[in-house]
Amino acid sequence: TRLRLKKPVLAAIEGHCVAGGLELAVWCDMRICDETAIFGVFCRRWGVPLIDGGTIRLPRLIGQSRAMDMILTGRAVDAKEALNFGLANRVVAKGTARAEAEAIARMIASFPEQACMQADRQSSLEQWGLPSIGHALVNEYELGREVLKRAALGA
Repeated sequence: TRLRLKKPVLAAIEGHCVAGGLELAVWCDMRICDETAIFGVFCRRWGVPLIDGGTIRLPRLIGQSRAMDMILTGRAVDAKEALNFGLANRVVAKGTARAEAEAIARMIASFPEQACMQADRQSSLEQWGLPSIGHALVNEYELGREVLKRAALGA
C-alpha cells in the first residue's frame, strides 16, 4: 500500500475488514461495503501495531478523533457507523458489495476523458503533501491545464 496508482481503486467489503485489511481498505479511493461489514483495529487487542499506513490514512479519511477512537480501543464499527464516519462510501445489501463496486468501476471507466478524472484524483491526493492551500490550488490548476492542453492538441 505504499504505491500510488494512476487509476482509481475500489474496495468491496463484506464481513470483517480489520487490522491489515482495514489498512488496505483505507488505501483505496472508495469503499463499498455490504450491511454485514465490520471495520476495526482488532490488532490492538493483541498488541500488534498498524504498520501499513493505517495511522496516517485512517485519520485523514475520517478525522483524528474518530480514528483515535478506533485505533485506541480496537472496537468494532458496523457498516452504518462506517458510512456515518465516511469510512464507507456506500452500504449495499448483503452479498452485493462486489457487484456494486464493479458497477461503479464500469461507470467511472465509461467517462469520456480519463485524463481529466486522473488529474483531479492526482490533485486530490497530492494536496495532502503540499504546504498550503495556495500551493494545492496551483497544483490543481497545473494538472488541469495539462489535460486541457493535451485535449486541444488532439482536437
